[in-house]
Amino acid sequence: MIRRLAIRPGAIGDLVVSLPALQFLRQGADYLEVWCASQNVPLVRFADRVVALPATGIDWIGLPEIEVPPPLASVLANFDEIISWYGANRCEFRRAVAGLPFRFLPALPREHSLLHAADYYMRQVGGSLPALPRLECAGRDEGFIVIHPFSGSPRKNWAIENFRELARRLERRLPVKWCAGPEEELSGAVRIENLYELACWLARARLYVGNDSGISHLAAAAGTRVVALFGPTDPAVWAPRGPCVRVLRRPSLSAVEAACESLALRPRGSC
Repeated sequence: MIRRLAIRPGAIGDLVVSLPALQFLRQGADYLEVWCASQNVPLVRFADRVVALPATGIDWIGLPEIEVPPPLASVLANFDEIISWYGANRCEFRRAVAGLPFRFLPALPREHSLLHAADYYMRQVGGSLPALPRLECAGRDEGFIVIHPFSGSPRKNWAIENFRELARRLERRLPVKWCAGPEEELSGAVRIENLYELACWLARARLYVGNDSGISHLAAAAGTRVVALFGPTDPAVWAPRGPCVRVLRRPSLSAVEAACESLALRPRGSC
């Protein structure tokens, strides 16, 4: 019986683009366990067990004068293989777990990578390309548009005033609903903390518009038509992947308006 553990830290987008690789690790394993960031736990639906990283105690490993706690060492030793994007660049962590069945993988694509991140992670584990992140969400096109005007960095955000102007124009065609995270300030926004439930809500939208963010990746993986606005990040590596994704890099308002309004009028199933 092969017991495999995959440790994947990172934000929402990091987890979403890693989904195909994590699913591939299910092959050939009698048991697959995944450790990831707490908020990402609901997104891993194919593993036998999913554990939030903070609950494992792994963050203590490699700190000065701290060895692997015996209970955690026993848990880790119970796996035949540990695929870890965690600790790859921490020499002290790698020394502390020497002797355990770890295989460390780089957590970020190399600079000037020619591969999309999803393909990069899939290639790391020996899977075939291209890799398409996918979340199975039962839902139908309910004819509304979602706007999520945030991201993990202010540098990646299109001005909120531009989003509001875009919303006013789109509302002439279809209802617009705003989406925000628990700590993002936006009056009247829909807030769904469980990310799988959020993905299923996004799957019901006619169109999603957002920045270079984890929620944009989530919408694309749920099968929603996506317009993603990119600035400093390379979309060739980090653009959301889905059946119908359009990336606009440093667009003007008129460019966003034209792309979004034309897409919004089309029914689900046509890009």
